[in-house]
Amino acid sequence: MKLQEGLQQGLHAYRPESDEPLVLAFDTATAACAAALLQGDRVLAEVQSLAERNHSVNIVPQLQELLRTSGVSGSSLTGIAVGLGPGSYTGVRIAVTAAKTLAWVWDKPLVGVSSLEQLALGGYWSEAEREVRSAERAWLVPLMDARRGQVYTAAFAAAPDGWHRLAEDRIRLMQDWREELLRQLEDVAEGAAGEEQPSSVVFTGDPSLHLEEIEAFAQLAGERWPELRVEVRAHVAEGRWAGLLGAVRLLAGERDAAHDLVPNYTQLAEAEAKLLARAREGS
Repeated sequence: MKLQEGLQQGLHAYRPESDEPLVLAFDTATAACAAALLQGDRVLAEVQSLAERNHSVNIVPQLQELLRTSGVSGSSLTGIAVGLGPGSYTGVRIAVTAAKTLAWVWDKPLVGVSSLEQLALGGYWSEAEREVRSAERAWLVPLMDARRGQVYTAAFAAAPDGWHRLAEDRIRLMQDWREELLRQLEDVAEGAAGEEQPSSVVFTGDPSLHLEEIEAFAQLAGERWPELRVEVRAHVAEGRWAGLLGAVRLLAGERDAAHDLVPNYTQLAEAEAKLLARAREGS
């Protein structure tokens, strides 16, 4: 897979090997500690461990081992890419703090990427590499459970002419999100959205706790657009997709100031929300 394949060609044009960025990427917004070392679009090394409660203990040793086994030093990196969330509050904090520290120690550029976008990109390509759908247009809907019927989610469009965002990263009630997606499809059908009708809508990431709402969406969408496929494609975060998104930003000359880079929580942590509520009650 080359950078220009399946993504926006303007930013993802293939570069000569000597110009390909060497990127260390990682994301701990989910239960997976996902990290990878990429040279352009080539994965040199990758690690993925499922131990959410141990991210703070494992992340730095895993990154050090990743570099050591690849024969790469931190000083030789082009830059660092980190998942900003949304997702696990603790996990997102751990990744962003580690990335800012390493960027400072190695004096390297730092770029943040959406944890939901890398999840969607991975869910799309993991299947596309096995089953080529180059002529089709798909909507990718990544899901992370946020409890109480809520999800961290967004939406992206994948097509032969590129990849782009349809909806911002947010925490939403799954029932409301189902209706919002149906409205977006209706807008497309009526020509009001500036989009082409997708061949499929793919729910990826961790949809297991929200299958009932997905089934309801599929039934309602099928009644209106019988040719539309609704798929459920579970996918665990992989560092390579955060790295690919980060490489694109680095190739475009983009950088994030380390001291200004903050996690995307999309809402206050539950404990913080309770503290604020108590403060308001006491005022």
